[in-house]
Amino acid sequence: MKNAIDHTALNQHNIDYVLIDCPPSLGLLTVNALVAAREVLLPIQCEYYALEGVGQLLRNIELVQAHLNPSLHVSTILLTMYDGRTKLAGQVADEVRNHFGAVVLKTIIPRSVKVSEAPGYGLTVLEYDPASRGAMSYLDAGKEIAERGAATVKVRER
Repeated sequence: MKNAIDHTALNQHNIDYVLIDCPPSLGLLTVNALVAAREVLLPIQCEYYALEGVGQLLRNIELVQAHLNPSLHVSTILLTMYDGRTKLAGQVADEVRNHFGAVVLKTIIPRSVKVSEAPGYGLTVLEYDPASRGAMSYLDAGKEIAERGAATVKVRER
C-alpha cells in the first residue's frame, strides 16, 4: 500500500521539516498526523511513568504502520525533563539508549523552570529566555536533528 500523502507541494517550497505536535493518545488528531508523517520524533520524559506510556505509543504507531502508513517510522527520540540530581533520570536515559540505540539524540533537555514557565506566557522557551539552559538545549537538539538529516541526504545522493 502506497502512502496516500503527496509531499510534492512541500518539496516545491524547499521545506526541510514540518513538525506536527500532538498528544500521544490514539485520537483522531494523532492518527491523522501519523498517516501524514514519514517519521516520528518521540520526546520521552526521564521519569518512570513515561517509560510505561512509550510502550503503548509504540503499539499505536505499529497499528498505523500496519493499516494506514507503512512507511512511518520512529526516527528520533529526544530525552526531556532530565534532572541530573536523581538516579532515576539517569536510569531512564540509560534504558532508553540501550533499547532504542542510535535513534536517541545525544542532546538531553534538562528539567527547567524556564521551559515550564514559557507556555504560560504564550511563548516558546526560545522567546521567553533564549539564554536559559532549556532554550540552549533545544537549539542543540535542533542542530543535531539537522546534522542527521544532512548526513542522510549525503548517503542517499551517493
